[in-house]
Amino acid sequence: MSWSKLKQQLEGFLSPALTGRVEYLATSYRYSPDKAGLCNIAVDKRNVLNMSDAASPIRWYGSELEIKQDTELYIPIGREDIEAVRIDTKGNVPEERLKVIVRGRKITELAKALMSAQTGLSKSSFTAEATKFLARPIEESLESKEILLNILALVDRRIGKKRLLNLRETMKGKHPAVQYFYELRLSAL
Repeated sequence: MSWSKLKQQLEGFLSPALTGRVEYLATSYRYSPDKAGLCNIAVDKRNVLNMSDAASPIRWYGSELEIKQDTELYIPIGREDIEAVRIDTKGNVPEERLKVIVRGRKITELAKALMSAQTGLSKSSFTAEATKFLARPIEESLESKEILLNILALVDRRIGKKRLLNLRETMKGKHPAVQYFYELRLSAL
């Protein structure tokens, strides 16, 4: 599918409150060996989703260590997680230490997921993910671990106010870019 047709379809699914505010932009480099380029999502004429832009208002993680040291990161810990670690350690670890171990394991899993999700945001992956978004139900895009699918679903007109409000807890564990677009959509209600 050509970029112009894809852009037209994506903008057709934008929430009415965000129409004109959110734009999809693409650049490609003609003489680059793989003809790769960048895709940006702009909000109010400012590039927001562009990993190479140092002036981006969204925090992009450079390493797993940065994710692990981020104190604002929300990590839900359940009883079943603690029980799984208790079984792994054969019950030889104190209760408060179990919580630390569970948090460490969950942060490591989350760091790997966030790093893999944010690494490949080029024009070719953007068009592939956007085509995937247009072909699947909106619920799958909301539940996906892919940053781009989450963002496209959040700015979609098919997501209503009640569903947005019900997503508040799940958005706490998402990438800062997804959280940014979630707050943008909430503010546009």
